Amino acid sequence: MADQLKSKIAVVTGASSGIGAAVVKDLLKLHLVVIGLARRIERVAELKQQLSAEEQQRLHVMHCDVTNAANVAEVFKKITLNHGPVHVLVNNAGCLRMGQLCDMPAEQIEEVLHTNVMGLIHCTRHAFAAMKEAAEAANAQPSGHVILINSILGHKVPVIPGHVPSLNIYPATKYAVTAINEIYRQEFRALGTRIKVTSISPGLVDTELITEEQKKICHGIILQPEDVSRAVMFALTSPPHVSIYELTIKPAGDMI
Repeated sequence: MADQLKSKIAVVTGASSGIGAAVVKDLLKLHLVVIGLARRIERVAELKQQLSAEEQQRLHVMHCDVTNAANVAEVFKKITLNHGPVHVLVNNAGCLRMGQLCDMPAEQIEEVLHTNVMGLIHCTRHAFAAMKEAAEAANAQPSGHVILINSILGHKVPVIPGHVPSLNIYPATKYAVTAINEIYRQEFRALGTRIKVTSISPGLVDTELITEEQKKICHGIILQPEDVSRAVMFALTSPPHVSIYELTIKPAGDMI
């Protein structure tokens, strides 16, 4: 079903590294036009230089702070004006600050909340509006696909004997993503759309969010960003009558 996605517009948040960068590359292989959103746009520009000339033409880099509602609104307006309606949104931007919820700085807690929850909501609001507007112009039923990069921590808060918990508010934000996935599913259906929503919940992934200490705790049993991207592509390329609601991906032998 990948042919149905050819030349469609896909937006990826947190595209500068890790899962986001892997998703950008795989979407380009499916011949989509990809808008990579990031605060560190120079990192996405570096990624672009690694691509073929044809893929470089289909990758567009834009600065975006997903925690800033006005910035998100401005960016999505430019996307629809310059490239067309959004068909795929991959909400990947994420934040983790190590510490204890009981005494860590409030600003760090708020940063994680605003990035992992409100950032996702800001982007989905505008992607949904673009999907709906495009459908109305074509006198068709709204369609598209919203991907939420969740975590196994959105389903269970792990207890690691001998270690002081340091994930603080992060699992709570991912539990919120689990609930938001169901909320969007219900809303998209009740509003008469064919927009799909999928939550992807990986275990520990080798990204910049993960510390060397966490890797040691898990004895190096860890996923790669490309593993998660493959799951995203699986969901996106499912037939129109199939909706991949939730995928959980764990490295073999995972202790959590």
